[in-house]
Amino acid sequence: MNVSIRLRLFVMMVLEFAIWGAWLPLIYSYLPGLGFSPGEQSLILNAFPIAAIVGMFFSNQFVDRHFAAEKYLAFSHLVGGAAIFALAFTKSFWPFFGLMLVHCLLYVPTQSIANSIAFTNMKDAQKEFGLVRMGGTIGWILAAWPFTFILVDWGKVQEANPQGFTKWLGTILGSPLTDQALLDGIRWTYIVSGIASFVLAAVSFTLPHTPPKKVAAGEDRFAWLESVKLLRHPFVLVLWLVSFVDAFVLYCYFNWTGGFLGTPVSAGGVGIPGNWIMPVMSIGQVTEILTMFILGVTLKKLGWRTTMVIGILGHAVRFGVYAFFPGSQSLIILVQALHGICYAFFFATVYIFVDEYFPKDVRSSAQGLFNVMILGIGSLAANSICPWLKQTIFTHDDVTDFRSLFLVPLVTAVGAAVVLGLFFRPPAREKQPEAAAQAAVAA
Repeated sequence: MNVSIRLRLFVMMVLEFAIWGAWLPLIYSYLPGLGFSPGEQSLILNAFPIAAIVGMFFSNQFVDRHFAAEKYLAFSHLVGGAAIFALAFTKSFWPFFGLMLVHCLLYVPTQSIANSIAFTNMKDAQKEFGLVRMGGTIGWILAAWPFTFILVDWGKVQEANPQGFTKWLGTILGSPLTDQALLDGIRWTYIVSGIASFVLAAVSFTLPHTPPKKVAAGEDRFAWLESVKLLRHPFVLVLWLVSFVDAFVLYCYFNWTGGFLGTPVSAGGVGIPGNWIMPVMSIGQVTEILTMFILGVTLKKLGWRTTMVIGILGHAVRFGVYAFFPGSQSLIILVQALHGICYAFFFATVYIFVDEYFPKDVRSSAQGLFNVMILGIGSLAANSICPWLKQTIFTHDDVTDFRSLFLVPLVTAVGAAVVLGLFFRPPAREKQPEAAAQAAVAA
C-alpha cells in the first residue's frame, strides 16, 4: 500500500477512535451523578447500539451503494460532532438523550465505513490492517491522557505553590478533582470528543476516494441481505452468536470498571484517583498496539479459532482478578493490559475473517452484520442489564458486592470460549475461493 495512503488511513483511525474514547470510559459514572435513573441511563447508553443496528439496515447500505464513503465521513463527523459537543452543556434527560442519539446515529456507522475505506485500499489485509487499525488504539490513548491534567483541582495546586517543575508536576498529578467538582469536570470529555469530530470531518476530504458500488443487473439491491444469507453456514452463525456474547462481556467491562477503579478501598473498590481512571483504563490500548503488531503472525501460527478463544478467555482472567483480588491495586492496574489482547485477538480478528470469507461486493455490509452484534445487540444487552445489576441486584446500603457482580461476565466469557472452541470450524481458505463463496450466497 502507498505510504501516503497508509498515513492518511492511520490518521483517520486515530481520530475515529479518539472521538469515542474521549467520552465512553467516564459516562457510566457521569450519568448517575446527573440524577438519571437506571432506566434513563440505559436509554442513553443504548443510543450507541441502536445506532449500530440502524446502520446495518440503512447507513452501511446507503454508503455502499449511493455515496462516496469519505464524503459520508465528513458529513457525519461535522453534524455528529456538534451533537456530542453540546452534551457538555446539557443536564436534562430528554435533551441529553436526544443529542446522544443524533451523535450515535451519525457516528456508529462510520466505524464500519472507515474499515471499508481501509480494506478497499489494501492489497493484503492480514498484513496491513493491523498497522492501520493501530491508529485507532493510539487515538483512544491520546483521548484519555489529557484528562490526567484536565480533571485536576487547580485551586489546590495554587495553594500548595510548588517550587520547581518536578514538584509542580507531582502536585498536579496528586490533586484530582473529587465529588461534585469531578462530576462537573467530566463534561470536558464531550468537548474533546466534539473537537476531534470536527477535525476528522476536515481530514475526511483528504482520504482516498472510495466511490459508491452501483447495483449491477441481477444483484440484490439490499446488500445486507447478501451477508445475512451466509448465516446459513454453521461456522458463520457460530461466530456471529459468539460475537454477541463477547460484546456483552466487553461492555460489562466498560459499564463497571470505571466505577470499580474509583470506588474507595473501604467500599470494596480499588481507590484510583478520578484523574487517573482514564489513563489506567488506557493501558489496554497500549498492549493493543503491541498485539496488533503480531496479529498477522499469530493468525498464521495459531489459526482463526485459537486466536479468538485466547481473546475471549482474556476477559475471564481479567474479571477473575477483579473478583478475587480487589485489594491488590497494582495487580488490578496490571491486568488492564489484557484488554488489548482481548480486543485484537477477537474483534480485530473477526473483521479480518469477514474480509477473507465474504464476497467483495458485500464485505462492507458483512462488516455491518457483525457490527450489529459487536456494537449493537451485545452492547444493547449489556447497557440494559449492567446498570440494573450493579445498582439494584448487587448494591445494598450503598455498598456494591463487586465479587458477585464480576462473576457474571467471568462465567459468560468461559462459556463463549467453550462454544467457539467446539463448534467454530471454518473451511480452509484455499478450499473456499471467492467464486465458491459467491455460489454459496447465490444458493
